[in-house]
Amino acid sequence: MKYVSEYRNAETAGRYAEAIAAAVTGPWKIMEICGGQTHSIVKYGIDRLLPDELTLIHGPGCPVCVTPVEMVDQAVRLASMEGIVFCSFGDMLRVPGSTDDLMGVKSGGGDVRVVYSPMDAVAIAENNPDREVVFFAVGFETTAPVTAAAVLQAERLGLGNFSMLVAHVLVPPAMELILSGKENVVDGFLAAGHVCTVMGYREYEPMAEKYGVPIVVTGFEPLDILEGILMCVRQLERGTTSVENQYVRVVTRDGNVTAMDMIRRVFQVTDRKWRGLGTIPDSGLKLRKRYAAFDAGRKFGVGGHSVEESESCMAGSVLMGRIKPGECPAFGTECTPERPLGAPMVSAEGACAAYYRYRPYGNPGGESA
Repeated sequence: MKYVSEYRNAETAGRYAEAIAAAVTGPWKIMEICGGQTHSIVKYGIDRLLPDELTLIHGPGCPVCVTPVEMVDQAVRLASMEGIVFCSFGDMLRVPGSTDDLMGVKSGGGDVRVVYSPMDAVAIAENNPDREVVFFAVGFETTAPVTAAAVLQAERLGLGNFSMLVAHVLVPPAMELILSGKENVVDGFLAAGHVCTVMGYREYEPMAEKYGVPIVVTGFEPLDILEGILMCVRQLERGTTSVENQYVRVVTRDGNVTAMDMIRRVFQVTDRKWRGLGTIPDSGLKLRKRYAAFDAGRKFGVGGHSVEESESCMAGSVLMGRIKPGECPAFGTECTPERPLGAPMVSAEGACAAYYRYRPYGNPGGESA
């Protein structure tokens, strides 16, 4: 696969691993912040190439995983209403709410449709003026621009039958939560390359300085991740704490200015509850008052309830990097992808789901029994 296989070359990976081993002296813990990176690490055994002094830990890097139960319940309620066409990305359909998921609604006769872009939902609304169409807007900053574009397109078309349930979350506040915690174990970060494609990495620079941690913007292929690890290790060994960009073929410091302007035009920052982590200040997006007519929660009066998460699940500790998935007593027994208890297992991109798929014994060392 051109432009993919080049970043999966085993010989080059071995050279990176040797360089990392040669650079490491003290024990370091590096957190990758994206579920896509987590899956590459576990799938390709990247952590098994590293010296014992270096530990990779997995952060809250999947917006599907951290969508709160209450928001999923709202989606289920909307999708169950007569006359509503509920549109969602496919990876949200099996995310459990407190009693049901969107797949269950669809199986029961609800008009739940998988779309590949919010623009698909806008087109459905335009072509079905007698139906209410709701789009479930989930994602990090990566998907927020096209969600904003859908709102602007619906406004231009005068679509009174289009609205959205907005669950967008922002990455830097979650990183700040981790770094500011008394039990923080993170020495350095591999930042999510797709987020920085949109937002750039200027906003990470004050964080790196404030908390004294190196942050390396990193891609998702094995060689991207190994190079990002090497860059981070070299900073840790030197005692420097800057933001570096490994993903230079995609990311710039200033990001996509047009996309950022569109986000700011349509959305404003708000506090957001994260599944497994609780409410993080200024960590989400909501529609501005000008676009309140497109707010499905307000339009249909859903929401207003709170759900307690499972006491036997240690999702918060996994998401904060304090334990590995296999250290949770519920892993692989009470908690599986078919019956997930916590955030890291509810989506294919979650850390627990990655371990369950590629390392079913899930023990802390990452080795199957």
